[in-house]
Amino acid sequence: MRAVIIGNGTINNYDYIKSRLKSSDFIICADGGIRHAKAMGITPDIAIGDFDSHYREPGIKIYEYPTDKDFTDGELAVSYAKEHGYDEIMLLGMTGDRLDHTLTDIFIMQSYPGSFLVDDKNEIHIIKDKLIIDGCKGKTLSIIPVYGDLTGITTKGLRWQLDNETLYFGTSRGNSNIIENNICEISVKSGVGIIIINNGE
Repeated sequence: MRAVIIGNGTINNYDYIKSRLKSSDFIICADGGIRHAKAMGITPDIAIGDFDSHYREPGIKIYEYPTDKDFTDGELAVSYAKEHGYDEIMLLGMTGDRLDHTLTDIFIMQSYPGSFLVDDKNEIHIIKDKLIIDGCKGKTLSIIPVYGDLTGITTKGLRWQLDNETLYFGTSRGNSNIIENNICEISVKSGVGIIIINNGE
């Protein structure tokens, strides 16, 4: 089962974002994400947050939290999806001008296996063991270590392959590879990394 979280970040290409949705998706808006859902003609299943960014829409089930809280509206939405059994979570509208929120939304995925983030230009994953990417042939892919080095990296289906190698934190060696197969595979033995796939537009 897949849940889709729509946040209050930047979405410019509604047609592309809407093309990533499935009719079976469970749609959760995190506060101001409601405005994006309305722009795409989507009625969310629920909305979560303190609603300091958007008013409460009639007809939408609301889970309201106080403004003074320990977690962002986005993390509350992701936690709801996980607690209700969704094993795949796609995050939309979670990047933009607020760099603090953008970084938090990316790193949140580390705690929620099966989650990934999509914006107008990129698809972003966290890797801690193994990741299989399907249907992105020809796109640019970067592997960025976080928290420290990524060791024992082996890749398949990329132009420049890695075979049990190390990418060091704070260096750019993993940037701008090319996906050459319909399916590519990345595995690591230790460390945490961010995988960014650029859609090339």
